[in-house]
Amino acid sequence: MVGDFDAAVAMQDGISDRSEAWDFIRAFAAGWHTPLTAGDGVGEEDLRQIEGRLGLSLPTALREAYLLFGRRPELFDQQDPMLPPSGLFVHEDLGGVLCFRSENQGCAFWGVRLSDLGEADPPVVVQARGGWQPFMDKVSLACVELILSETLFGDGPLYNACELPAEVVSEIPQLFHRVALPDYPMWTGDDESPVRWFSAPGLLLRQDGLMAESWLHVRGRTLAHLSSACSTVPGRWAQWQGTEPTLVDELPF
Repeated sequence: MVGDFDAAVAMQDGISDRSEAWDFIRAFAAGWHTPLTAGDGVGEEDLRQIEGRLGLSLPTALREAYLLFGRRPELFDQQDPMLPPSGLFVHEDLGGVLCFRSENQGCAFWGVRLSDLGEADPPVVVQARGGWQPFMDKVSLACVELILSETLFGDGPLYNACELPAEVVSEIPQLFHRVALPDYPMWTGDDESPVRWFSAPGLLLRQDGLMAESWLHVRGRTLAHLSSACSTVPGRWAQWQGTEPTLVDELPF
């Protein structure tokens, strides 16, 4: 059933190359949204035009990502969006970084060093507080993370967040399945790093940091899925816990 999709199960052997990344994104789109179709990507001409404007060639993996899902905003344009081809730009730091994703208020950017553009699936860096840091070893992995994060923070009432008490932080891996993505830094800083993903049937969860009062973000495919997660994890939920309101002062973004 659609509502029973489990990201950790779908990625149980990890992702070793960009072909596997695109296969996962196809499965995830079908499980959480609607299946990808031939018309869901941008056109080759759009990409050639932007390459001409920038005077460079896009890495193969980034090109394939745009061709696969570049016209599906629910997959990449909710919180910290992937830039449209017309929005790609080069940041002057690090000898030049081709930026393809932006934090929603422009506080951080994700991109590929110009020196790495010759690789088919190059590493990605993020402009975190304190400077640029390694983010993912491959553009394709960064696209998987993008799809997960943008779905997590999508519109609607099926999202919640919790400040985890110290005694609960270590319990999350026992309560949910770990998604086989490597640890990576949260752009907001060390206190919210590393970022780890978890899932269960119909649930997607992201833990930002490993200390007390780190944040657990949750999205359910249905209200019943979300309620089950909020009832399972004790803590200060941003919107409600079970059926009772328990507001926190602010979210960490």
